[in-house]
Amino acid sequence: MSIDERTFVTAQRITVRGLVQGVGFRPYIYRLAETFQVSGTVENANDAVYIHAEATQEQVAAFIEAIPRNKPPAAEIYDLHTEYAEPSGTQEFRIVASSDRSGAVTRVSPDIAVCADCLDDMNTQAHRIAYPLINCTNCGPRFSIIRDLPYDRPNTTMDVFPMCDTCRKEYEDVRDRRFHAQPVACTDCGPVYSVWEPGRVAGRTPGGRCAGEAALERTADIINSGGLVALKGTGGYHLVCDAFNENAVHRLRTNKRREGKPFAVMFRDRAAVEAVSAPDEAEIACLSSPARPIVLLSSHIGTAPSVCNGLISIGAILPSMPFHYLLFEKLKTTAVVLTSGNISDEPIVMSDSDAVERLGPMVDAVVSYNRTVHNRVDDSVMMVVNGSPRPIRRSRGYAPGPIPLLTDVEGILAVGAELKHTFCLGKGQEAILSQHIGDLKNGETLEFFEEAVERFSRLFRFEPQVIACDLHPDYLSTRFALQFGLPVVQVQHHHAHIVACMAEHTLHEQVIGVSFDGTGYGSDETIWGGEFFVADRAEFRRVAHLPAIPLPGGDLVVSEPWRTGLALLHREFGAPAFEMDLPFLRGIPEERRAAVRTSLEKNLYCPVSSSAGRLFDAVAAITGVCSHAQFDAEGPMRLESIAATGRHPAYPFRLDSADSITTPETMLDIGLSDMIGALLEDMQSGQDLQLISARFHTTISELIVQTSIHLRSSLGLNSVVLSGGLFQNRYILAQTELLLEQQGFSVYAHKRVPTNDGGISLGQLAAAAARS
Repeated sequence: MSIDERTFVTAQRITVRGLVQGVGFRPYIYRLAETFQVSGTVENANDAVYIHAEATQEQVAAFIEAIPRNKPPAAEIYDLHTEYAEPSGTQEFRIVASSDRSGAVTRVSPDIAVCADCLDDMNTQAHRIAYPLINCTNCGPRFSIIRDLPYDRPNTTMDVFPMCDTCRKEYEDVRDRRFHAQPVACTDCGPVYSVWEPGRVAGRTPGGRCAGEAALERTADIINSGGLVALKGTGGYHLVCDAFNENAVHRLRTNKRREGKPFAVMFRDRAAVEAVSAPDEAEIACLSSPARPIVLLSSHIGTAPSVCNGLISIGAILPSMPFHYLLFEKLKTTAVVLTSGNISDEPIVMSDSDAVERLGPMVDAVVSYNRTVHNRVDDSVMMVVNGSPRPIRRSRGYAPGPIPLLTDVEGILAVGAELKHTFCLGKGQEAILSQHIGDLKNGETLEFFEEAVERFSRLFRFEPQVIACDLHPDYLSTRFALQFGLPVVQVQHHHAHIVACMAEHTLHEQVIGVSFDGTGYGSDETIWGGEFFVADRAEFRRVAHLPAIPLPGGDLVVSEPWRTGLALLHREFGAPAFEMDLPFLRGIPEERRAAVRTSLEKNLYCPVSSSAGRLFDAVAAITGVCSHAQFDAEGPMRLESIAATGRHPAYPFRLDSADSITTPETMLDIGLSDMIGALLEDMQSGQDLQLISARFHTTISELIVQTSIHLRSSLGLNSVVLSGGLFQNRYILAQTELLLEQQGFSVYAHKRVPTNDGGISLGQLAAAAARS
């Protein structure tokens, strides 16, 4: 750029940290400099983007002010620092070669949904007409294709696709939207789609293939005729069928061995979503964001009954890949089931050969493209509560984006829990949280975890010095931690929940921590899950908890919540509980009820738990909402699903009124006998189950608020941190946040990492750093 006759009044050195590599940030700065007639340089280093800007004071100030305001959609700026510099007298603005400035590592961009400009290009650029893998610096695959740093084409799975002259010209033109877009390709030089059909279909021979435009046509034909397709996505395969075709959805559910858990649905566009649900503007913004997550909407009507299996909520997602948009142009339906391409509990399939071998027998066709997925990454899941997006599963579109911590965590590897697993690396003052791994009890998922740790360590130049893990001695992640021969920091499960939330909000002071979830190994070697802590990052004190419930049969209660319901009644009423004529017991064979009675009365294989999740299971069973669960947390989900909207009075409960809990030996005593009695009276009087559910939910929120008030009075603490899987419950989280704020508390809940066990590894990392 040539700058005409200006007097250089000032020069500024600008350091931009955040997710600013691989997202078109340097060409953006170049174009911005042209707009404001600023000269200087922009340099992409491994720890930040550095800008030297020279112009009049007014021009430089306007330039700096515009940087965050107009940044590329996928960029995230965590810190923008300016300082005066010596003017060099340069008359142009240049992009200079990248450099290594420290031991820090360049951030790796998450995968980004196709942008509107690329969708336009599919209709206007001759070499990209209907090209189903179009991308640019603002969109497309990133993390899923990278093998090593720096993020250059030879270090990605695009290395086997040489650029044609047209793409090369775009790639090298700083004013082009595809300047240094590593996956850039077109119909002449890029990867292509193909369809493999395992049997004879429409005259094809077994195992026949079609490619290119025919692949798109054939995929649409199969879905339109009620068939099932395994479709390769950005980070692995999905299973797809018409979301309005009950026969197709039922067949998919049977083949996937997923009897009860709801399916996600991809809708053609916003209008298609609004035809079956009523998303608010915050939910639409989340659905349409560059991450393009699944968003849990609180109500829906119209899809096939087997999609959500009786739950009123639905997981909605909008198209994220060019192929999705092209496919909907040929589909008769406006929505398709889009569920992970796996057998239940296994990792998502990512290789084409595995897709044919493992998914092929389940579907009518396998639809793939010949660009390799190097890093498996499942869809992210979000919900919006009180106007803010909340992560349920942080994966595609978010991982491996760093989380700034403002404290040194270098060399700490946190290996997470067991379910909804993630792990976390400490680099400098940032946490690099992995994509969603899954449930480690599955052998293939454990292998995925071990492989992902190795790949992250290589990619981010990470050498572990300390390993952080859970207290539970039988977690596979704990065993993994112990094999390194390095110092190990064990962090209690619910403390890790609280510290994870503290870390994402950069809290260091002592707080009231409320950790409600399904299960976690307590420091007294019992099962916790309904906990009130006074905590900082390094230490905690348990100051209250929900009353313990016996769990007859141990882990059997997870799939048979009627056991917990009966145990709760026995705890409150003793032997007469077994004679109660409640609907949920009528379907249980007498011999099974008798076995549970023996277990409870003789305390045989009957561990106790303060778990909030088990309390919700018990109430779901007692009310007849769910006595047998086909998937994790089905009872609590169904109980929430039927809760009446609006404000409803809480049931009575007891909170010990001891004057002080300032000594380690004292603990608040919470009693729920009155709540159980009042709930049963409502049932016996024929009260509507929707109202009973709403009152129960309100009781839990009020219990949290009143306990927090008591702790504030005793200890002078005003910050309340909410974490744990129960706060995935929209009703509980929304109501509890608002009620606490009305009482003047500073309230912190998760907005960057999952409140469930997917956030545990971040808490372990931050706790280990605080103890070092």
